[in-house]
Amino acid sequence: MPIQLSETAAREIKTIIQQQELDAEKIRLRVGVKGGGCSGFSYLLDLTEQSRDTDEQFEQHGVKIVCDPKSYLYLNGTSIDFKDEIMGRGFVFSNPNATSTCGCGSSFQA
Repeated sequence: MPIQLSETAAREIKTIIQQQELDAEKIRLRVGVKGGGCSGFSYLLDLTEQSRDTDEQFEQHGVKIVCDPKSYLYLNGTSIDFKDEIMGRGFVFSNPNATSTCGCGSSFQA
């Protein structure tokens, strides 16, 4: 199962693209992981016009998503949502591959 983007998260991505006056036809949401964070890996979200031949590519709710193969091993099946609550707002990851996550929810261990 590919990375899942909720409708709420997709709406927020589209809003950010519009606010930054980016070309919605060219922009992709790059989803990835990098070493670091409280638990070993940190999630990475970036808006980019770049995609590589080796990237996993898919589209959900009108948002084009790319993910490098190494990150995809850790993110396959992950759901990304967006929460706007009293305690804060931001993207929330639900990763079935994570063996543990930190309290802040932005890093994990696999």
